[in-house]
Amino acid sequence: MDEVEPISLSALQHWRYCPRQCGLIHLEQVFDDNVHTLRGQAVHAKADQPCVETAKGVRVERALPLWHDELGLIGKSDVVEFLAGGVPYPVEYKHGSRNKAADIAACDDVQLAAQAMCLQSMTGKPVNEGAIYYATSKRRRIVPITEQLRADVVQAASEIRQMLASAQLPPPLQGQQSAKRCKACSLQERCQPQATHSGLVAARAALFDPDA
Repeated sequence: MDEVEPISLSALQHWRYCPRQCGLIHLEQVFDDNVHTLRGQAVHAKADQPCVETAKGVRVERALPLWHDELGLIGKSDVVEFLAGGVPYPVEYKHGSRNKAADIAACDDVQLAAQAMCLQSMTGKPVNEGAIYYATSKRRRIVPITEQLRADVVQAASEIRQMLASAQLPPPLQGQQSAKRCKACSLQERCQPQATHSGLVAARAALFDPDA
């Protein structure tokens, strides 16, 4: 099998949230902070410090490097708890509330599922569940690692790899989805989704209207 260029685990969450955001970060290598990203960095501050500790008899590893050679994925976990028999249990830390909109939470689930697949490949142990910890709520949301989630990981990785190979930045989101997601995106100024869409409309109109 030909060696594939590894894709960051975070890219999967970016892609599911917005392909254009993923392209700006992982293709054009640009990133800006806003209040949401800074809060996220604060939440990850402790989890990003590599260490091994024991809590209530459970071995806990922070910032554990992860990879999946077959899928070409690479990254690190926030927290992995090792349960009875050495079964890994990934925990992803996110800022915000546990009561996220379902479509936004689903983006987080794909990233967590990718971590589970890496851990299963690395350890040979079945990883059928993980959790996402939301800092504002200070509560976990349990996520079963279903076959559908695993398929979503494979699909997203393939689509990201195609985007990187083509070197083409995906178009901006449109409609209701854009209104919800663009508002919170730190890359909104670079992306200019409304201006980009308006420009496309104007260009198409000019193409078919000789008086334009």
